[in-house]
Amino acid sequence: MNIALLANPTAGKGRRAALLPAVVERLAEGGAAVELLEAGTQEEAREQAREAVRRCDALVAMGGDGTVHLGLQAVAGTGVPFGIVPGGTGNDFAVRLGLPTDPLEAAAAIRQGRTRQIDLARLEGGDGTTAWFGAVLAAGFDAFVNERANRMRWPKGPQRYNRAIVEELLALRPRRYTMSLDGTETTFDSVLVAVGNTESYGGGFRIVPGADPTDGLLDVVVAEPLSRLTLMRLRPKVLKGTHVHDRRVSTHRVRTVALAAEGVTAYADGERICPLPVTITCVPGALTLLG
Repeated sequence: MNIALLANPTAGKGRRAALLPAVVERLAEGGAAVELLEAGTQEEAREQAREAVRRCDALVAMGGDGTVHLGLQAVAGTGVPFGIVPGGTGNDFAVRLGLPTDPLEAAAAIRQGRTRQIDLARLEGGDGTTAWFGAVLAAGFDAFVNERANRMRWPKGPQRYNRAIVEELLALRPRRYTMSLDGTETTFDSVLVAVGNTESYGGGFRIVPGADPTDGLLDVVVAEPLSRLTLMRLRPKVLKGTHVHDRRVSTHRVRTVALAAEGVTAYADGERICPLPVTITCVPGALTLLG
């Protein structure tokens, strides 16, 4: 068996980078050949992963949700088995799939060779962008926070994200959205819109509780215009998924979502994708998951 390993040693602040040789050794048990993909840029890594899928028996991603997202672009819809060795801070996709969070245990589970089919979401943007995602697409407050944090050069680390939250709260205003759910179109004002294949993002925030990556459907959560104080009071409830019981929050379960709004950039699996409009479709069984 030939395994290509896409590893990001900087994921999770580099805390698990030292485990990379042991992960390679664990994956190679039983005589498998493990090829470590080396790339200097994200685009190089994306191309190497796609090339590896054409010649290898499996692709394994070691890193956080961003590394997994990159790997999904290469394997989605190909039938080539995909393994995940969690190495990030949140690891939302792996956790919601019930995979081991310990890297060595995850590598051992991959070597057992068991596979299962998992749904993925396929996105098409109005600007021609196409992408796959496994966890959650954000197109509201949390997307704006990510966008602001990515523009900042100071402070470093988690404090940059915290500062972005505060600044976005101060700038908070509803946006006008047009959304089509399986062909039924509505227009509304909102501060938060999320589309999920699995439940959580941001390290355990269960923004779309109950999302099942094997049911062939996407879960959609929409919050009506909220004050800054109300939004912050709801945020802790997202950790438990109980925010959906608030009368100002609506949920939907559909096959296809089309979403448009001025000045909104979509983020999926924590990665910047493209400006709205986008059309998102659940593709049943698009991922052959190892472990």
